[in-house]
Amino acid sequence: MVGMRGLWLPIVLSAVIVFVVSSIIHMVLPWHKGDYPDVPNEDKILDALRPFDIPPGDYMMPKPRDMADMKSAAFREKLNRGPKVVMTVMRNGDTGMGGPLALWFVYLLVVSAFSAYVAGRALPAGANYLQVFRFAGVAAFLSYSVALWQQSIWFQRKWSLALKGTIDGLIYALFTAGTFGWLWPR
Repeated sequence: MVGMRGLWLPIVLSAVIVFVVSSIIHMVLPWHKGDYPDVPNEDKILDALRPFDIPPGDYMMPKPRDMADMKSAAFREKLNRGPKVVMTVMRNGDTGMGGPLALWFVYLLVVSAFSAYVAGRALPAGANYLQVFRFAGVAAFLSYSVALWQQSIWFQRKWSLALKGTIDGLIYALFTAGTFGWLWPR
C-alpha cells in the first residue's frame, strides 16, 4: 500500500499532461468540430427566447408538475406536439475561458487523486509498471468516461458525443496511467 503523500508528483503531473492533451484535442484537432450543429433560424429562436429572461440553469420542456400530470391528456398532447427540449441556459456575455479552464484543472487533479487512491490501496511501492498502469488507468477511465453515457440514456444526447467523450476519456486515462506507472514509488 502506498500513501497519498507519496503520490503527489504523479497526481499533479498527470493532471498537467492531461490538461495539455485535452487542449490539443479540443483546440487543434477537428475531432469535436461538428459536435453541435447549427439550429435553423437561430436568430429568430434567440429573439423569441430573449423576452423570457430565463435565468441560467438546466431546463426540460415540456415538464410535468408531478406523476399524475405525466398521465394527463394535456401533457401527452404537449409531448406529441413537440418539441421536447433539454437545455442549459448560460450567463449572458463573454464569460471567458479562465474560470472553466481552472475548474477543468481542479477536476483533473481530483480524477488523478482518485486514481492514486485506488492504485495506492491496491499496490505496494515497487509494483511493476503494468500493474500500476492497469489500476490507475481503470480508475481514470471510469472517472473520465462512463458518467457521460447517462446523458445519452436519459436525455437523448447524441450517442456520438458520448462515444467521442469516451474516446477522449480513454486517451486521458492512458496518459494518467502512464504517468503513474512511470513515477510510482520504488
